[in-house]
Amino acid sequence: MNKAHDSSYKLLFSEPEIIIDLLQGFVHEPWVNELDFSTLEKVSGSYIADDLRSREDDVIWRVQYQQSWIYVYLLIEFQSTVDAYMAVRLMSYMGLLYQDLIKTKQQTENKQLPPILPVVLYNGEKRWDAATELKDLIVKVPGGLEKYLPSLNYLLLDEGAFDAKELSPLKNLVAAIFRLENSTSREDIIDVIGNLIEWLATPEQTRLRRSFTIWIKRV
Repeated sequence: MNKAHDSSYKLLFSEPEIIIDLLQGFVHEPWVNELDFSTLEKVSGSYIADDLRSREDDVIWRVQYQQSWIYVYLLIEFQSTVDAYMAVRLMSYMGLLYQDLIKTKQQTENKQLPPILPVVLYNGEKRWDAATELKDLIVKVPGGLEKYLPSLNYLLLDEGAFDAKELSPLKNLVAAIFRLENSTSREDIIDVIGNLIEWLATPEQTRLRRSFTIWIKRV
């Protein structure tokens, strides 16, 4: 992903409406229904580990879960090429985030850490074929050693793998982004932009309209 595309993509996913549509439209799991989206807020993506190495991350959000102050952190990693060891990268990013949460005393009342949902948004031409589970990258050794191995799964959203017929009926901003990315004709683009004009017509959506305009012009 080139820098102009990457920065405008991050601008889009810095809008709460986009994150809500991503979760509600593409994470088909019961816990999503328990989220209080009125508490959704963007978290600084720049944090420093104890060894003073800094990591400028892509986009991180947090939101209240059920009635307690347990947060779900959404770590979004934008990709335009397949990374065979993405699970390893995400494990290191999540470790840095957890270190920062401990350092800034953002654990729960009983000193537990919040869950993290790692999301990989991929818009490359080749279909994603890298392991989405860390354990699949580690040599399997019998005899009990497997219980000590790290475990991590990430949610992959491979934009090109979605069928246009699957996305078209959805009144969903993330689906519209995927449709624009996969457009093969001028008519397809005009159709999606028409949907966006209709969906983002209210005055309070001015900033979101501007973010879409910047992204569309750059892409």
